[in-house]
Amino acid sequence: MPVYEFLCGDCNTIFSFLSSRIDTETIPFCPKCKIKKLKRQMSSFSIICPKNEGDGDLGDDLDFNNLGIDEDKINRALKILEKGSGEINEDDPKGAVDLMRKMTDAAGFEITSDMEKILSKMEDGEDPSGIKEELGSVFDENVPFQKKGRRPLERRPLKDETLYDLHG
Repeated sequence: MPVYEFLCGDCNTIFSFLSSRIDTETIPFCPKCKIKKLKRQMSSFSIICPKNEGDGDLGDDLDFNNLGIDEDKINRALKILEKGSGEINEDDPKGAVDLMRKMTDAAGFEITSDMEKILSKMEDGEDPSGIKEELGSVFDENVPFQKKGRRPLERRPLKDETLYDLHG
């Protein structure tokens, strides 16, 4: 059974809806506001998984250009990840940071200033648990990456963990 995600701009919250069938048309109302219709979200899993032959209608609506994402750049970033992930040494966070920087650049994104602070501390050899304690809230309040040339989002949406019925 498919699960669809929707964003309420007023609540700044993402809600998940379970459907008994594939349904790319239904847009529910916000479970909190009960008034405003939600905006369908593309999950990151759906964005990075290529469509396989025989998938039927799944993925037919996926258009990287409409999302403002360059598919070729994302594919280059994934190749960098594939090649570099086997070379990462968990005792050397500099390698992981370097891989993250290469992937971000290849994908056409840039690292926000808050995320840059975290990566710099990792490169300097600081203890990851201390970094998380000091700067872990960055991920609750901001998006760590942004498309090059765009202003960073002010606040990342909250995620409601309840699974709602799309047709109920």
